[in-house]
Amino acid sequence: MFWLLPDTWTPHDEAELVAGWRLWLELSDRAWPTASWDGTPSGAVGPLRELLDACDEIERTCRETAEPSAEFTDLVQPLVLCASAVICLWWDDHAPLDSTRAKALHEDLRRFSALAERVLTLLSAHGGWTELDAARRHPA
Repeated sequence: MFWLLPDTWTPHDEAELVAGWRLWLELSDRAWPTASWDGTPSGAVGPLRELLDACDEIERTCRETAEPSAEFTDLVQPLVLCASAVICLWWDDHAPLDSTRAKALHEDLRRFSALAERVLTLLSAHGGWTELDAARRHPA
């Protein structure tokens, strides 16, 4: 599924700029399983569950000072919906992966990571940290 995102994002205040920065950091750190992954589907989607909690906290903090712009909300909502779909499919699967399930899990995570990359690019391009994003993508 192709998730629609806004074409641009202009932080309308300091709180939204900070929220965008936090979202960029969370997506950079939690969108993919880490080296500590236990090899199960439920373990693979654990970071996505943490990401959903972080998205909720980012939006809540942003709303404490002002209502986030529609553009920012339109960046966060597809992430939440896409991550939720992957979590719903795999959260309770604690069995080691076989080749068929590994392929399906990989495809679901790939769809989420493609969306996350699009959001990361949009945030960095319009938030003013494109050099950091380039370093994240191509570490020295």
